Amino acid sequence: MQEVAIGNTVSAKRLWTGRILSGLVVLFLLMDSVMKLMKPAPVLKAQAALGWPDEITITTGIVLLLCTILYAIPNTAVLGAVLLTGYLGGAVAVQWRVGNPLFSNTLFPVYMGILLWAGLCLRDEPLCAMIPLRRSS
Repeated sequence: MQEVAIGNTVSAKRLWTGRILSGLVVLFLLMDSVMKLMKPAPVLKAQAALGWPDEITITTGIVLLLCTILYAIPNTAVLGAVLLTGYLGGAVAVQWRVGNPLFSNTLFPVYMGILLWAGLCLRDEPLCAMIPLRRSS
């Protein structure tokens, strides 16, 4: 019987590219969550423009912080990525609902999601193999 090695064998360049992409996403999302927790005037103004009451700003910040922490920890990164994908999808819906510009505001969470998953896939070859992308022959 032939044994199959189940390990994460990615090149050093690929691993570091994934770490850098993931690190940039984590830094941005940490900044966003901390700003929601601190509730400075520009954040409250932006929340009001999106139709969110001030009372949920801290809760939103806590949810984002917890999801980001899960993503930053290697053993829970996939769970964090799934949760952040849901969070970012909600952000797209909110931006779309208020009629913000498509490519700058509305799709910005999509860009973050692409970077989030790209960083994770570059760091984790078995995960990347599970995503149903086909290579042309």
